Formats: sequence, structure tokens, C-alpha cells
Amino acid sequence: MSCGCKTSGDSAHSCGPKKTANGCENVNTCGNSYKLSVFDWLSNINNPAPNRCDFVEVRFKNDRKSFYKNVNNIPLHIGSVITVESSPGHDVGVVSLTGELVKIQMKKKKFSEESALKIYRQANQKDLEVWQEARKKEDGVKLEARKIAQRLGLEMKVTDVEYQGDSSKITFYYTADNRIDFRQLIKDYAGAFRTKIDMKQIGFRQEAAKVGGIGSCGRELCCSTWLTDFRSVNTNVARYQQLSINPQKLAGQCGKLKCCLNYELDSYLDALSNFPSSSTTLETEKGKAFCIKIDVFKKKMWFAYVDSSIAWYDFDIDLVKKLISKNKRGEKTLPLEDLKQPEPSTHTIDLIQENNVDRFEKKNRGNRNRNNQNKQNNNQQGPQGQGQGQKRNRPERSEKTENPNPQSVNQPKPQKQHPQQKAPVEKAVNNSDADKKPQSNPNKKKFKKKYPPKKDNNA
Repeated sequence: MSCGCKTSGDSAHSCGPKKTANGCENVNTCGNSYKLSVFDWLSNINNPAPNRCDFVEVRFKNDRKSFYKNVNNIPLHIGSVITVESSPGHDVGVVSLTGELVKIQMKKKKFSEESALKIYRQANQKDLEVWQEARKKEDGVKLEARKIAQRLGLEMKVTDVEYQGDSSKITFYYTADNRIDFRQLIKDYAGAFRTKIDMKQIGFRQEAAKVGGIGSCGRELCCSTWLTDFRSVNTNVARYQQLSINPQKLAGQCGKLKCCLNYELDSYLDALSNFPSSSTTLETEKGKAFCIKIDVFKKKMWFAYVDSSIAWYDFDIDLVKKLISKNKRGEKTLPLEDLKQPEPSTHTIDLIQENNVDRFEKKNRGNRNRNNQNKQNNNQQGPQGQGQGQKRNRPERSEKTENPNPQSVNQPKPQKQHPQQKAPVEKAVNNSDADKKPQSNPNKKKFKKKYPPKKDNNA
């Protein structure tokens, strides 16, 4: 029987929450087939070789995989649920890879063919029912196991619990900083769960691989999808790449330094081999200058004086090498400002404005004052003044456009009065009218003129 799960590396290709006709219920039952999957690029190619590969890659819960030998020549394909040999009893897993690529994976992981166990059969309905019932108990067993470990005072964390396919054994994966004496713990586990107990200690990176998650890049964790070998990462890797030593940014989900810091390390080391040392100091006529920053991509180095480090001067590495060789001969170089004129650098501006509290408020202050002045002028004119100004200006515009007489072009144009100059006069007129008549809303009068109230016929 098969569950139809694929191994294209995408979680959307798993069997999903719906129960299929082959008996697969959820992704957990299939072992989270999207983790550490291998794309079979030879699936559509017929194998011309007469020697057929008898080994199959089988996936169990999360990222645990192993290789088994198909001694009975059972027709298997990716997604087939099979029953394999185990100690004791048998286990149930999902076929994740077949064909010639299995040999390549065995060679990559240094798996010996002699230690491979054999495949019994394709899983029947009884095997699937026992397997699914065992998988449903794992969450409750994990919580109970953590309580027992906490009651015994052991400094360990039970990360994951995995039942064997026939429910004859439970494997507990735990993480701990120090060595744990779990002899009493195994006795309590055996008495509580009534089955064989197997304890396996894993690292924090392996824990993140089993649990899974989303990294700071927005994608699934590399250790959960494709990364299998975990190399050591130290803070020197961040220094080579000119990164700030910030543990919160450099640490991953596991609490250790991110594995992706090693991806571009070789490229940075090759580029830095042509750079002078970052602790280089230059002897100038004005004083000593030290290196502040290195740009690997632009191949430049920034220098500043020891006395005043506000002004930075960038130079190409070729020029820096010439200055270093000149200092070795006992000669002092010209001042930095004579070697190259300082350009307005964003780093210098940031250093100057770093301690300024009002640095964000001074950018648009001039525009705000202008906008406020325009608003005040418009408010002083009022709606009536604006209407009169428009009526006075409109005839002048019409005279310019509609007058066909060419003699009017030579005549002097009437001087226009700026609206700001009219404002106090109109305001005074409005104030004089306000003394005689009660104030009223001019907009309300216009509304009444345009839309007169309807007469009540009933009255």
C-alpha cells in the first residue's frame, strides 16, 4: 500500500490532512515527507543497466532515514508504506527514494551494504492501524516524560518521542549541556509506559532540525530541509565578513551561531587575501592614522586620524600598499586630506547626528513653516475674498484671450494686485460689516440661494 507522498522538497506535495484511499491520514503519519527530501531526477529515465539496485531509502518520523535491502524484489516506488526489520519486532516507514540515486546517497553517508536490514513486505491494514495508534500517543508520552525528568531533578530536555511501528519500543531524544545519569529515569519510564525504552542524546542543531521552523530569511530552516552535516561556526566567521558581533542577530533557532555564516566564508577569505591587515597604521605628516573599515566588494579601506576620528578617508588597496611600503622605508606620507579630498560620507553624517535628539524633526521643518504661512494667508482672505478675487481676475483673463484687436497688445497691461495685499483691506471691510449686521455663515447663505427650502403645501 502507498500513501502517495512525493519527495520534491515542498510541504505542499505531502498527503495533507485528508484521508486517502490508501490509508494515509496526516503528514505526521507519513513522517513529514518534506524534510530532507531528495529529488529523484532519474524517475522518468529507464535504467538500461541489467544490474538493478536492491536498496531503498526509507524515511521514518521527521528527519530519520535509513537504507534497507529489498531481498524479496517487491515492486516499490516513492511513497510506498512498507514493513521493515527492526530490533525487536518490526518498524513501519515510507519509501523516500529508489533507483540508482540510492547508491549515491549510501556512498555520501558512508553506509555499508553489509549492515543494511531487509524489507519484510508492504504494510497491510493491521500494520497501519497499529502504527497510527502509536503515533497518536507520542504527544502525551512526551509531556509525561518531561514531568518525570523534572521530578527527578535532571537538567535535560526531552525534545521528541518516537514510537516504533509495532509499539514495542519508544525512543526518547533529549538535549543536555552536561552528562546525565538516567538509570533511574529509564526505570521510571519503563514502569510508566510498559515498553522498551531507548535514550538518544542529540545536539541543539539536531533538535532544531527535528522541530523545524522559519528562519530570519523567511524560509524553512536549512537543517530541516537539506542540510545534513553540521560544521562548527565561531565568531571569527562574522569578523571576516565585517558583521557586527550581535548574538541576537547571529544566533539561529537553536541558540547557536547560524550555519549560513559558513556559506560565503571561502569567498570572503579569497577576497581578503589581497587586502592589507585591518590593524594597519599609517605614519603621516599630521599624525598616525588607523584603519576603521574595510569594504570587500569595493576593495577600499577607510582611515582616520588617532586624534580626530570623525573624518574618514577611503583609499584603494593598491594605494594603501604603496603607503605601507613607504612607511617601511622610514618615510612619512602626506596627510590624508592631501592624498584624497574627503567626500561627504554617510558614515560621518551618522556619527555627527547620532547623539542629536532632534535629527528626525529638522528635515521637514522649513516646508512645514511655509505650509503654515500659506494656510494663514488663505484663512485671512476667507471665502468671500476668494470669490471677489476670482471675479476680478476673470475679466482680465478673458480680455487677453478674447480680444482680437492687435493694438491691445502694445497697450500697457493693468497692474494686478497680489492677493496678500488685498487681505487686510477685505478683512477691514468684513469687520465693519460685522459691526452693523449679525455674523452669519457665508456658506450657509450660498446653500440657501442654490437650494431654497421647499414650501409646505399642507400649511
